[in-house]
Formats: sequence, structure tokens, C-alpha cells
Amino acid sequence: MSISPFLRSPFTDLTGGIHSHQMLGRCQKEEGRYMDCLEAYGLERGKIKCSHLFGDFHECQTSMKQYKRFMAMRRERDRQIAEGKLKGDNQYVTPKVDSF
Repeated sequence: MSISPFLRSPFTDLTGGIHSHQMLGRCQKEEGRYMDCLEAYGLERGKIKCSHLFGDFHECQTSMKQYKRFMAMRRERDRQIAEGKLKGDNQYVTPKVDSF
């Protein structure tokens, strides 16, 4: 994981924002918290001390937990359909609006 450029120049300072989520990115808060933590502890210690913040930032980028939860719910619904518990119109009923 490389965070800082190998060779620093005015060009790397100018184009550094391209690779971040700070310009209207949906993960800008998570990235900001992670970068603040890395700045406080330094790069080597920060990788260990800030790993929980990196996990949050990575989840925001990839949405893997959300995808896995969706797939688990889909597998359960398909299992119930295969067993005959859900039949007819009840197979693909959408949840109620306030059921979250």
C-alpha cells in the first residue's frame, strides 16, 4: 500500500487530488479520518493503529458487506422458494417502507 509518492514535485502536488475522494466523493469523510490518523501516527505505525479506519474506508469504496448481505438474503429467499414455503405472489414481495 503506497500512500505518498516516491518522488515529490509540484506536479504530484497538483495532481494528488485526482486519486482521492475529497472532491465530491461519497467516501470523503472516511478517507479524511483515515488520512488524519495516518498523519498523527506516521505511515508505518499508522498502518497498524489506523487499520479500523482503513476497513471503514475500504467498505465505503467497495460495499462488499452490503453485497454479501444482499446475496445471503437472496440465497435464503431462493431456499424458501425451493422448499415451497414461499408460493405465488409471496415469492418476490418487496419489504414495507418502514421495515428497515
